[in-house]
Amino acid sequence: MKRCCEGVGLPCLFKGVGMASPRPPKYLLIFDFDETIINENSDDSIVRAAPGQALPEHIRQTFREGFYNEYMQRVLAYMGDQGVKMGDFKTVYENIPLSPGMPDLFQFLSKNHELFEIILISDANMFGIECNLRAAGFYSLFRKIFSNPSGFDKRGYFTLGPYHSHKCLDCPANMCKRKILTEYLAERAQEEVEFERVFYVGDGANDFCPSVTLTSADVAFPRKGYPMHRMTQEMEKKQPGAFQATVVPWESATEVARYLQEVLKKKC
Repeated sequence: MKRCCEGVGLPCLFKGVGMASPRPPKYLLIFDFDETIINENSDDSIVRAAPGQALPEHIRQTFREGFYNEYMQRVLAYMGDQGVKMGDFKTVYENIPLSPGMPDLFQFLSKNHELFEIILISDANMFGIECNLRAAGFYSLFRKIFSNPSGFDKRGYFTLGPYHSHKCLDCPANMCKRKILTEYLAERAQEEVEFERVFYVGDGANDFCPSVTLTSADVAFPRKGYPMHRMTQEMEKKQPGAFQATVVPWESATEVARYLQEVLKKKC
């Protein structure tokens, strides 16, 4: 992965005041959403808006591994049938708590926004992500959000679609985050924006897939004890050195903020 700025010795860009032409960001920072930015799985959270805050057994029995998006389409259709409206979903999404330390990390990124290009890649849905981030006050941090399309139809039913199709055998049928990240980096390179380092903050198995493409200059931040963390450990045992990125597990996102702070100190 080609990166700009290597060995150029750019000056510290903390303030960026009075610069005639702002420099492109040096770092790309990628976030997952469920159980990374927020401390819950938002698909599970919205069941709180269902009658009795539970799903009937006949709906839950339809779940198939690798086809969660299709399952959620059935869940949402059921909730629509039960009279659950947009405002009910919005209230749930707005009240899902952020993960420990995440507000601190976002405040740090807000203060150093000119150094980081921040994107979000999530197998949740656009409506829920936007509701939560706007309520938390951090929506504007993100240059782009990649997630499953969602909205409300003429009946007022919450609808959900797949993000794309792909050929990756390791990811859910509706989304491969590696494909999204690879295409994004290629698109930015065409726009003459290439990054010195890439940082990836996630928790799930579908975050492990894109993190395998990271280089030795990059950093993967898996949430400690979650599937992404376990999978990086398993790969290191089976194929030492195959996972190239530095691995920095976290319990609180303040640990991610501290690591990034040290990166900036070393550059200045």
